[in-house]
Amino acid sequence: MLAATVLGGGVAALITGLGPLGEAVREITLPLRHEDIIRQQAQDKDIDSSLIAAVIYEESRFRDQTSVAGARGLMQITPSTASLIARESGGTAFTQADLAKPQVNIAYGSYYLRYLLDRYDGDGALAVAAYNAGPTRVDEWVADAGGGDDFEADEHIPFPETRAYVDNVLEREREYRKNYADELGL
Repeated sequence: MLAATVLGGGVAALITGLGPLGEAVREITLPLRHEDIIRQQAQDKDIDSSLIAAVIYEESRFRDQTSVAGARGLMQITPSTASLIARESGGTAFTQADLAKPQVNIAYGSYYLRYLLDRYDGDGALAVAAYNAGPTRVDEWVADAGGGDDFEADEHIPFPETRAYVDNVLEREREYRKNYADELGL
């Protein structure tokens, strides 16, 4: 009976998201780190902070790492993209090792995300697809779809990985907005 009572309370906390167990489950299933940097970059670059958090989650689960392709840090920025951002943003003292620093990585990733949002007229799905597959590919997919107004991610993205990436980021964006509104300054 005690086990059922404890389990029942745990399930209730899990379902409602209340209490220490609910908080622990949220932290495991949807972690958030560096929210101060995310808020700052969201404000500086006029991006929804929940979108930045969602990209970080999908790219690295908030763990500093280097991919097989050489992408680094929380937002998994490739060396070539980082060098381009450094030139465009005036990062004259930038070195590739700086991508391991959360402040630099999130600033550069947010800069690139802002660039992609501008390139695709604020279309989050296209920007996120380009973050994953590159703007050259996304431009081809948009052209094949007959233009941005006719583009449907589920229909026009030929790569299953990129389709899943877009779906996951947009779903995580909603979850971060719902679960971390205060922490993300929403």
